[in-house]
Amino acid sequence: MSRLSKKPIVIPAKTEVTISGSNVTVKGPLGELSRAFPEVVAIIKEGSEIRVSVTNPHRNFKPLDGTVVAHIKNMIMGVNKPYEKKLLIEGVGYKADAKGTDLVMALGFSHPVVLAVPKGLTVKTEKGSITITGISKDDVGAFAAKVRSMKEPEPYKGKGIRYSDEVIRRKQGKKSA
Repeated sequence: MSRLSKKPIVIPAKTEVTISGSNVTVKGPLGELSRAFPEVVAIIKEGSEIRVSVTNPHRNFKPLDGTVVAHIKNMIMGVNKPYEKKLLIEGVGYKADAKGTDLVMALGFSHPVVLAVPKGLTVKTEKGSITITGISKDDVGAFAAKVRSMKEPEPYKGKGIRYSDEVIRRKQGKKSA
């Protein structure tokens, strides 16, 4: 059983949580998030706290306990302070530009790579970096991973798109005789 569910989730001021069956909706200063959870997990609101427990003791359902708690905490944190992922672009001629609702990147291909930015996310580009912000941790992480997958960093020169806190292990390359 998860230890996360033993402590209640505290709802901060200026945040409103609505629970209807297995759906949880969180409203805050930055927006509103809602998510459906499995019926096996009981979510109960008591004043300014939320308690989570599994109704079926089967071993397949026990891990859901901590997962649901983590998702609810992420939703509460997201509507109060936006999540942010920063990506770095390395390589000669590699660049990115945010144009309207699209992210246009030149990544060494014969054509520009165009990605549509999902609703609820903001993308800012500077020289050599892309910053993705939004209230949903899932959406921010998924879009950042999609952008990174367009040109993953290679181990010899380090060219490509990487997270700002990611370390690329470099390889030596060929030795000349």
